[in-house]
Amino acid sequence: MRILTRYILAELTKVFVVALFALMPVMLIAGVSQLAMRYSLPPAQILQLVPYTVPFALSVALPVTLLLATTSVYARMSGSNEVIALKAQGISPWSIIWPAVIVAFVLSLAAVWLTDLSVSWGRNGAQQVVVNSVEEIAYSVLRTQKSYSSPTFSVNVKEVDGNRLIGATISIRGRGDSPGATITAAEATLYCDRENGDLVISVSDAYVDVEGKAKAFVPSYVHTIPLQQASNVEDRSSVPSNIALGAIPEEQVQQRERIDDHRRELAVRGAFEVLCGDFERLTGAEWKTRFAEEAGLISRLNRLRTEPHRRWSAGFSCLCFLWVGVPIAIRLRNSDFLTSFFLCFVPILAVYYPVMMYGIDGAKSGTIPPFSVWAANLILFVWGGYLLRKVIRY
Repeated sequence: MRILTRYILAELTKVFVVALFALMPVMLIAGVSQLAMRYSLPPAQILQLVPYTVPFALSVALPVTLLLATTSVYARMSGSNEVIALKAQGISPWSIIWPAVIVAFVLSLAAVWLTDLSVSWGRNGAQQVVVNSVEEIAYSVLRTQKSYSSPTFSVNVKEVDGNRLIGATISIRGRGDSPGATITAAEATLYCDRENGDLVISVSDAYVDVEGKAKAFVPSYVHTIPLQQASNVEDRSSVPSNIALGAIPEEQVQQRERIDDHRRELAVRGAFEVLCGDFERLTGAEWKTRFAEEAGLISRLNRLRTEPHRRWSAGFSCLCFLWVGVPIAIRLRNSDFLTSFFLCFVPILAVYYPVMMYGIDGAKSGTIPPFSVWAANLILFVWGGYLLRKVIRY
């Protein structure tokens, strides 16, 4: 039995490692290219994104790679009549299946950890690279398009000479009590002050127009904008899908407290308006806004409750894919691993992912319980158990 175990583990490891090394570059290129095109990143900043993309690429590649290795090994063994030979010797096929199940379980735990790492450290790290590269991104876009804009400011230039912006028109959008301004300068420069976390805009021979209320000529002027605001990256660190698994329970507690506080406030306001006889305000648009705020708070709580189930179920797709792939590969008895892989993967693709997306969407909206996210895994587990029973018994 130990010989069989070592044989199965060795064969699975060889195919798995080769397939992973073949698939990982494709996943990395796809992930990095998507971010690079979205934010117009220069080559130097693209390379900085690679480490932050690795956890996501691995978490996506692990289930598919394991299924490929599984179908390759077991389809070849079945096609070579090795499974029939085992049965003829009175050895149950389970003896060559359980080592792969243990490997899949360990890889599932690794996939959960990688998924958590990719959505917390990886995604936030990639966004920070983009934020810190505002200066390089702005100059790269200005050289090609003569215009760059973000939610807080925009720049239009006639020419870019090195780091000098010739004939620059800079529009600063107003925020809160700070009025907007338009700066028309003969020359301007941009640079990042990373110590203070600011993008510094320095202009010379400029006319400053503050929302049409005041206009003045200044020989030199410096304006600073926080890097996060100067970039086109939205701060999504508080979004449930970007929060680490360990921090989600505390976030759920805080979100329930926010909902309770909001409902108490609504109750006090409603009681006060009833006592005052202000029934017109009770049916006004203001209450629709308050109810919309409550719906938003409840929606975030539903997403926080769904997120742990989503990550664990996605990670354990490794085990579920193998659980179905092994009996299908053995029953197909086809030594061509690509044929076996696609004949296993297509039914899984048609069943698993639609059911999983339905469960996630329903749990986030609150129409179904969060544990419904596991429905896709359960279907594969039951299906695989039925197929395994046939393989072992017959």
